[in-house]
Amino acid sequence: MPEAPQGSGVVHLVGAGPGDPSLMTRRALELIARADVIVYDRLIPDEALAGARADAELLYVGKEGGGDSVPQEHTERLLLERARAGATVVRLKGGDPFVFGRGGEEALALRAAGIRYEVVPGVTAGVAASAYAGIPVTHRGLAGAVALVTGRSRDDAPGSLDWAALAGFPGTLVFYMGVSSLPQIASGLIGAGRDAHEPAAIVEAGTLPQQRTVLGSLATIAQEAERARVRAPSITIVGAVAGLAEELAWLRGGPLAGTTVAVTRARAQASGLARRLQELGARVIQAPVIRIEPLPLQPLDPSGYDLVCVTSANAAEILYERLVAGGRDARSLAGAKLAAVGPATAEALARRGLRADVTGERAVAESLLDALADVPVTRALVARAREARDVVPDGLRARGAAVDVLELYRTVAEPLGEREREHAAAADYVTFTSSSTVRHFLSAIGSAQALSPGTRLVSIGPVTSSTLREHGLEAHVEAERHDVDGVVAALLADVAGAGTARASSGGTRT
Repeated sequence: MPEAPQGSGVVHLVGAGPGDPSLMTRRALELIARADVIVYDRLIPDEALAGARADAELLYVGKEGGGDSVPQEHTERLLLERARAGATVVRLKGGDPFVFGRGGEEALALRAAGIRYEVVPGVTAGVAASAYAGIPVTHRGLAGAVALVTGRSRDDAPGSLDWAALAGFPGTLVFYMGVSSLPQIASGLIGAGRDAHEPAAIVEAGTLPQQRTVLGSLATIAQEAERARVRAPSITIVGAVAGLAEELAWLRGGPLAGTTVAVTRARAQASGLARRLQELGARVIQAPVIRIEPLPLQPLDPSGYDLVCVTSANAAEILYERLVAGGRDARSLAGAKLAAVGPATAEALARRGLRADVTGERAVAESLLDALADVPVTRALVARAREARDVVPDGLRARGAAVDVLELYRTVAEPLGEREREHAAAADYVTFTSSSTVRHFLSAIGSAQALSPGTRLVSIGPVTSSTLREHGLEAHVEAERHDVDGVVAALLADVAGAGTARASSGGTRT
C-alpha cells in the first residue's frame, strides 16, 4: 500500500440501510454528524442528511431509476480529491456498501492511492424489504439458504447470469435491480428447470411508507408487476418463503399512506416533523430551504433585566449557549421572569433546565404580548432572530419598558438541488413553518406557478399564512396550534376530509 499523502484525510464507506431511517446504525449517524464532506446516492433515508453539519459539503452522485448517473470514475476521483485535501469524507450508500454498492471498487481505489478508509455495514434491502413484507428469506423446512443476485450485468441486462446454477439453488433467490428485467429473469429460471409454479414476490420501496408487495408465481410475477406498474427501487423474491407473505404481513399503512408531504424547514429542525409524518404513513420529501446561522458568540450577562423574552426554539438553544460562554447557567436568570413565545419554545427552554414563567397561548408575538399584559416590567431583553418582527419589543416599549434586542441568529437560504425542487413542487402537501420558509421555497422553485395544481399548502400559523398571501397564494390549511403538533393535526384533518376551522377552500394563485 502506498504511503498516504501528507495531510490526507479519511474516507468512510457507509451503508445507510434500506430506507427506513430508524434502521441506520449508530456508527453511520455518528460519522455523518462529523463529516466534512458527504458523497451520497439516491437510495438513502432523507433523514440521514439531517444530521450533517451545517457547513458540510454535500455532493450528490446518485441515479434516478434508469436515468443517467455520475460515472463511477468521477465518484472515486471526488473521494480521492477531498481526502487528499485533509477532509473527513463519508461515502453514503443505500443498503450495504459491499452488497451491489460498488464499495469494493471504491475501497480498492482508496487503497491504491494510500488513503485511509473504513467500511460501515448497513442493512441490505434484500433482507430488510423481505422482512417488512412478511417474507423470511430463510425458514425451517422451506429455505435453508439464500442467494443475493443482481438483476443486471455490466451492460444492464441479466444475460450473464448462470441460469442453471440459479435454477438449481436449494433456497431463496433475491434479485436486486431487476424490475425491467423480470421477464428475462423468469424465463431464464424456468428454461433452466426452476418450477414455474414456485411462489414469487416483488417488494417496491421496501421499508418506506409507500412500500407495497405484488405476489404471483415465477411464471406470472413479471405480468403482475407490469399490471401493478411496479417501479424501482424494488427487489424480487423467488422461493417457497414468498408464499408466507400474506400470512406474515405486518406493516400497515397509516392515515397518511399514499400522501407525499414536502418539509421545508431547516434540515437540523426538520427531522421531528418528518419522522412524525413518516410514522403516519406519509412519504416525506426533505426540501430544506433555510439554514439557521448563529451570529458571532458573545458572552451574555442577564443581570439587570426583570424580563427575558425568547421568541423561538432556536433562540432558546442559542441563548443558553451564550449563558455558558459567559460562565453562567440557569441560575443567572433567577432574578428575571422568563417568557416563551409558545409551547415549543417553552419546551426548548425546559430541555436546558430553564422553566418559562409565561408562555404565549399561540406561538405568535401578539399572543406573547397578551400573556405579558399583567406582568410588571421595567427592563426587558428580547432574544430573537435578526429578521424577526418588532411586535414584542415595540409592545413592551409602548408600556414604558426599556428594551434591549439580542439578535442570536439569522435565517439564510439553503440551495435546493434540481431533484429536491421537482419533487417538492409536485408533492401533495407542502408544509411551511415560518415566513422565511415561504420566501425561500418560492425563490428556490422559481415562482408559485411551478407548484403542481393539486398541491395543498399547509401553514403553521397566521403570520406564515400572511406571507403566503403576499406572494399570491392562500394557505389551504392553517394549524390551530402553531407548532409541529399543530401542523400534523391540521394535515391529518385535511387528508381525512374534515378540514380545520381555518382551512381555506381555494389556495388560489392571484
